[in-house]
Amino acid sequence: MKIGIYGYGNLGKGVECAVLQNPDIEIAGVFTRRDPATIQTQTGAPVYSAADAAAHKDEIDVMIICGGSATDLPVLTPRLAKDFNVLDSFDTHANIPEHFAKVDAAARENGHIALISAGWDPGMFSLARLYGCTILPNGKDYTFWGRGVSQGHSDAIRRIEGVEDARQYTVPVESALEAVRSGSEPELTTRMKHTRECYVVAKEGADKAAIEQAIKTMPNYFADYDTTVTFITREELLRDHSALPHGGFVIRTGHTGFNNENTHTIEYNLKLDSNPQFTSLAMAAFARAICRMSKRGDTGCKTVFDVAPADLSPLSGEELRKKLL
Repeated sequence: MKIGIYGYGNLGKGVECAVLQNPDIEIAGVFTRRDPATIQTQTGAPVYSAADAAAHKDEIDVMIICGGSATDLPVLTPRLAKDFNVLDSFDTHANIPEHFAKVDAAARENGHIALISAGWDPGMFSLARLYGCTILPNGKDYTFWGRGVSQGHSDAIRRIEGVEDARQYTVPVESALEAVRSGSEPELTTRMKHTRECYVVAKEGADKAAIEQAIKTMPNYFADYDTTVTFITREELLRDHSALPHGGFVIRTGHTGFNNENTHTIEYNLKLDSNPQFTSLAMAAFARAICRMSKRGDTGCKTVFDVAPADLSPLSGEELRKKLL
């Protein structure tokens, strides 16, 4: 299978690294909005201008789009679906239905297949929620994220006047986790489930009190959480906060029996040293799946719910039944 990598930031580099662990996948090209002459890939994969992507459509089975969900993917995925089978990691949960509709229309009109929101959440966590609520219909779902760096929230802090750089960690509240695991099905507010830790490098002479107030009162990001702000130096940020760890938990608790006398818990847990590298491995597996689905004549937009598990694996059906079933 030949893939294209559209975008060469943290996620694009992660996809390039993921190919090293998937010998059935080959990189046909990396497409960048920067000057291709300034990009040196780690694997020697060729680099092209993003503007010239359509000229390579006959060389690529799946184009993996490595852009941001806020402004990039809503435009790029439907546009590229006109020329390619495409896959993205769109993660703005509330906007997934709208994004799906636009990508589906573009893909179907041009006879292509697309898969949106591939990764770990949405993605692997989505599947965990589906399996949980299907197997335990009388129950309740809980999702916790972290402890990990939220790149979107970190970027929101960096946009505040006087901020030079920042990292924001999402941290589950341990007492809330334990209450969920007990099977008591607690009602938890946003503030009860997570806290937010912010490490901020302020520009020289900046008003730190004003920065802290702006962070803690920012709607949709921090206002609904217990948030701590710690000011550190640029050197401390690079030394202690340069990695991109993340992870979390999907927990489903439920009851069975004629009197609901038995309690059951399903838990899916991820602990990731590198959010983009793990996400890119999930994307590579789903790219394999939609490549196979395309060869069977399938078109239109898909999500992880539409993919048969066997299509994710490089193993044959016989090997899967022997080794994993």
